[in-house]
Amino acid sequence: MRYYAAIDTNVLVSAFLKENSIPDEVLKLALDGPIIPLLSIEILEEYEEVLLRNKFSFDKEIIEMFLNEISKRGIFLDRTKVNEPFIDVNDLVFYEIVMSGRNSTNAYLITGNTKHFPKETFIVTPREMLDIVNNQDNQG
Repeated sequence: MRYYAAIDTNVLVSAFLKENSIPDEVLKLALDGPIIPLLSIEILEEYEEVLLRNKFSFDKEIIEMFLNEISKRGIFLDRTKVNEPFIDVNDLVFYEIVMSGRNSTNAYLITGNTKHFPKETFIVTPREMLDIVNNQDNQG
């Protein structure tokens, strides 16, 4: 089974900071597994800008390889405009992309900051996303 998901940048940062963490497992599933990333140019630009910040000291070549791989694997969508208030306006693009994805599939938004988004069943933490994937896989 395939799962379509917009992945908030904070999940990627957590994955890059801690190998074999729950966010890292989600990222692995998005790069080579049942999670298909939902993307836009704005999301890729945010990924690049945040992951290349000096405070993280992530390897630039690894970030470039990651961006290339996720671009090849993901599906690019146009944003579906919404009239929801957001604490952080940078989160809006993820919500609009997942709403666009939900026009044709049961898409998710994976974030470590669920409080920054409207309370919806399709907005999940990395742990919840792993549970969804594992439960479905175990059902057969």
